[in-house]
Amino acid sequence: MRTELYSQVAKKVLKDSLHLKKGETLTVETWNNGLPFAREVVKEARRIGCIPITLLEDEEAFLDGVRNASREIVGLMGKQEYAMLSGSDGYVFIPGPPLGTYNRKITRQEYIDSTRYNDSWYKAAKKADLRGVRLTFGYVGRDIARLLGRSVEDVVEHQLRGSLVSFEKIARKAKEIAKPMEEEGAYATLASDGMKLNFELKGGLEIQDGITDREDLEAGNNVCYIPPGYVEKEVRPSSVSGRVKLSPSLTRFGRLEDATLEFEDGKIVTWTSRASPGVLTKLAEVLPQRSPKLAALVVGLNPTMKFGFGQDRFPAGSVSLLLGFTGILRRANLEVGGKTVVKDGRLS
Repeated sequence: MRTELYSQVAKKVLKDSLHLKKGETLTVETWNNGLPFAREVVKEARRIGCIPITLLEDEEAFLDGVRNASREIVGLMGKQEYAMLSGSDGYVFIPGPPLGTYNRKITRQEYIDSTRYNDSWYKAAKKADLRGVRLTFGYVGRDIARLLGRSVEDVVEHQLRGSLVSFEKIARKAKEIAKPMEEEGAYATLASDGMKLNFELKGGLEIQDGITDREDLEAGNNVCYIPPGYVEKEVRPSSVSGRVKLSPSLTRFGRLEDATLEFEDGKIVTWTSRASPGVLTKLAEVLPQRSPKLAALVVGLNPTMKFGFGQDRFPAGSVSLLLGFTGILRRANLEVGGKTVVKDGRLS
């Protein structure tokens, strides 16, 4: 059953996300947990007539390197990896659990050190005109599954099935949702649980529709998420005023069961949690100026994805606030420029 599902997702990714053609080259980078899926990607690529290569990041070797390798080389890209990127038309990435939002295998500083290649990787990808995808099921390990109260297998399967939606339908809905957000300074009101939060939108807009197309490449968005999808828009932090109550949200310190935040002219006035005060305390210790700042708004688009499976930004009608951590609202009302975008947790 799982092999069949892997094969279905692999076909869809190569055809609908990357539009791979006969004669093109494909690099598949995977951790140990993603090898069975990577195998199906390679098989499908060869059936298309592509030339694939598989790169393995061994989890045990990665963890050993993070702890024991010279600080000078941890998190660096070598010239062979740059050459591989420049020679690839397509890229499929299946990450490992140590790179996920919540894991106990490496510290936050070890994570930062081991991924400092990130900016240089994306610069190289942009230069190579690379078309890539990232499979989020790779982040799922025992730590996050336990936190969700589910098995690793159930979470992975749900995310894979969420990858089989129509990317074209999500892309059409994304454009519809994005339209009122495109105007610089558009005014937004977020309401939930009798509370309202008001703010202005600004700057860049990102659409995750499961398709890496020419528009994405020109914007430097060379890698899209699978499963899709969401629309993300920057917020003018100084414009934020009002109150908001968050639904259960995953953080690097565990599950934040609830939180109420009050802002005035962009500054946090109070933020409290009845069920998870310890998580707020730990977040305060690592956030700049020990307080959250609203930087962006995310609206979920995926009709198949459900809450509680590790990717709560994606379910259709989900509203996420990027605050230095991701705060989720499950049944919110969102208006942008006077247009209703989300009503009672459903896309309008």
